[in-house]
Amino acid sequence: MGVRPILAVMLVVGCASHHHHDSDAGMIDAPYMPDACEGLRCFQFDCSSKTDPMGNPLPPTTLSGTVYAPNGTLPLYGVNVYVPASDPGPLADGATCDQCAAGLQGGALTAAVTDEAGHFDLTNVPATSDVPVVIQIGKWRRQIKIPAISACTVVPLDAVDTTLPKSRTDMTPLTTSVDMPRIAISTGSADAIECLILKLGIDPKEIGASTQDTRIHLYTDPIGGQGASTFKAGWPGGTAPMTDSRTTFWNDVNNLKKYDIVMLSCEGDQYPASKPQASLQAMHDYADAGGRVFASHWHNIWIGGDDTNPAHGMPDWEATATFNFGGNPSPDTLTAMIDQVNNPKGMAFATWMAEPTVGGSTTPGQLTVTASRTTCTSVDPTKTEQWVYLDPATANPPGTLTMKSAMNFQFTTPQNLPSDQRCGKVVFSDMHVSADSTSGPGTPYPNGCSVNPMTPQEKALAFMFFDIASCVGSIF
Repeated sequence: MGVRPILAVMLVVGCASHHHHDSDAGMIDAPYMPDACEGLRCFQFDCSSKTDPMGNPLPPTTLSGTVYAPNGTLPLYGVNVYVPASDPGPLADGATCDQCAAGLQGGALTAAVTDEAGHFDLTNVPATSDVPVVIQIGKWRRQIKIPAISACTVVPLDAVDTTLPKSRTDMTPLTTSVDMPRIAISTGSADAIECLILKLGIDPKEIGASTQDTRIHLYTDPIGGQGASTFKAGWPGGTAPMTDSRTTFWNDVNNLKKYDIVMLSCEGDQYPASKPQASLQAMHDYADAGGRVFASHWHNIWIGGDDTNPAHGMPDWEATATFNFGGNPSPDTLTAMIDQVNNPKGMAFATWMAEPTVGGSTTPGQLTVTASRTTCTSVDPTKTEQWVYLDPATANPPGTLTMKSAMNFQFTTPQNLPSDQRCGKVVFSDMHVSADSTSGPGTPYPNGCSVNPMTPQEKALAFMFFDIASCVGSIF
């Protein structure tokens, strides 16, 4: 497709008290948007009173497109697209306090946020040459430069230029730079989060051990239900063995702070011996500093505490939810509900999951989950946002459940500060990420990873994977 105007109009424009002719501006009189201007702001035009030769009203100068995950097929909700007022500069390294209220880096002359279909219409774009555009959610960022934009036109952008980067070298002809977050994943025998990132399109050369120069580091826990601990021969990200999670990963807050996001894949039990109180405190302090934590199933120890020792835990995190550390429902393939009442993004999440967007729900607001787990009974709605839950009234088959269960929820940190002063996010999931993949020390990564299309629950958790990277607070 390429970058091309749908409707080209040539304009002659005025800036403040004088007129300026620009080769992208043309032959029709139109005032600039501001009375006084400088830089790109001088090329923002008011198209509201303009018409084409047939008398039809002209649109505002607009860039349109769809933002996708690195795989180029999964549209993403809640991604910022903007023309920066000044150079956004580099992103801070490691965990930072990224609050939505701080605004977009470099400021914005005009900004948009992708909708439930991943689509955006960025209006009032400067009509000139070499217009910079930033596409960003958290530290996923692609910066592009549009060679020329004519005033009062709608210009579609190719998907290749609006897809989040799969690697640090994922450049396109329009791309000027790309950024990716640093992510640490601890593997586990009962889940395979490290397999989901492949389905999301992350380049294998960006996945390696903590000793490698990759954006995603895999760790392993020999004491717990150990997941993958080695890489297959010839792996592009390197074949160095994965580092022990206990020693240089979650026992040291300064090591944790190197990462923007920490993901903990279920080990099949809590294994508190590998997660002493000092480690719980380090993870707690990491999130308080702006870190993002995603905990799968039995990693509930970080949030709900040790189910055998009440003194082993973090009281403020324990207060966010009620855990019963229950067993597995039978059968464990159940219909889960998306919370569209108590979660400000719940309705958008449900719409995104349904047809025709990603097709994760055959019935809007519901999704089928395999390997369902019910360790969390409920959440405190004043402290958390619930994403997905199980309800006996809608359980399929009927009679499977006897009580409600909070399957996914999120809270922000530090919990002792007002919500507008918080910096980090913690997500808990009783829904395994990759139910059709396996992870174990006897199988080098990624030999246990399924190559099947994304399952409904993988799509649901992909939504949360990118949402956890976003700023704390609301931009909507």
